Amino acid sequence: MLNANTEAKLLVAALSDWISLTLAPRSLLTLLEKHRIVVGDNMKEPLDGLTSFWRQQFPGCSAQVLKAAVAWLEEGEQRAVVSQACSEYPEHLRQIDRAPPLLFVEGDVARLGNPLIAVVGSRRASPYGLEQTEQLSGELVAAGWGVCSGMAMGVDAAAHRAALSAGGVTLAVLGTGPDICYPPRQRDLYHQLRNDGLVVSEFFPGTAARSDHFLRRNRIISGLSQAVLVCEASARSGSLATARFALEQNRSVMAVPGPITQSSYAGNHSLIQQGAKLITSGQDILDELPPLVCNTPLEVLALRPDIVGKRVTGKPCLANEQMLANVGFETTSVDSLVERTRLPVAEVMNQLISLELDGWVTAVPGGYVRVRRE
Repeated sequence: MLNANTEAKLLVAALSDWISLTLAPRSLLTLLEKHRIVVGDNMKEPLDGLTSFWRQQFPGCSAQVLKAAVAWLEEGEQRAVVSQACSEYPEHLRQIDRAPPLLFVEGDVARLGNPLIAVVGSRRASPYGLEQTEQLSGELVAAGWGVCSGMAMGVDAAAHRAALSAGGVTLAVLGTGPDICYPPRQRDLYHQLRNDGLVVSEFFPGTAARSDHFLRRNRIISGLSQAVLVCEASARSGSLATARFALEQNRSVMAVPGPITQSSYAGNHSLIQQGAKLITSGQDILDELPPLVCNTPLEVLALRPDIVGKRVTGKPCLANEQMLANVGFETTSVDSLVERTRLPVAEVMNQLISLELDGWVTAVPGGYVRVRRE
């Protein structure tokens, strides 16, 4: 692992060689493997042992890229470059095809070894999708798992924030350099993740966002994790790419079901039809995962408040429970509720407002939707 405390000459020389290795075309690495020539197993000299001929085949490291990487390391105390030759390099990621030779990391590097679950989904998630993301992420953290995602709007942000609120481990994989916040609207979350979580990127400092970068990011999200949970995804969602990577990497894929009339869940339902585990609770996820020493069954956690003062599970004890039972996870109009409950409009509205204040439903165009399970 290279950080700002590494001897300056060693830092520059090693980084230069590692960046050259990172930029090497896949065909060259395949050819070296065919000739049984090993590269990247020496932290200080990743190209050690190569003849001058083979060294000349590697692309050079530009002075601009090297300068940016060194400057980034020196500007923060919790910044490091973790290579495949480091003990800190995550074992789960090491096993995947095209594992990145270098990771630029900001935060507590030791947390790279934490058991992780990828939680991914739509950038434009519904209230129900966000609620389920927060609840399931909180339950995973309570059971000792960390949450890995991509710091996008919607489901990604909800997963990160739920893990941070519960005092757990959360790791954001970026589709830019580690010094660039994308999207810019996530700046507060980005700073919080740098301070209290972990920010990881395979891209050099200063690398701007590009569409193909996010596909590469997705393979790392699944590679770092032992399973991928899709909370809400349309038929064309990028989250489905993460699920495909997970299958290629022999990871478990899980999906939360949603209303069959809601197109933003078409991807989830397709995954379930193809064999993904249908998730209705945090315990469903834990049942598919290897046990952790720190695991606490969720039925035990349900007997006491969690860190943020909410119960992990439990049924509502409400005077207007009948009204709640008539509000679906799809949009339910006030007229439908009046017809179903046979109550006056004023009474229906009073109960809906009460349920909304308690966090059980939320107002949307055309009526109300339920955002919490019993």
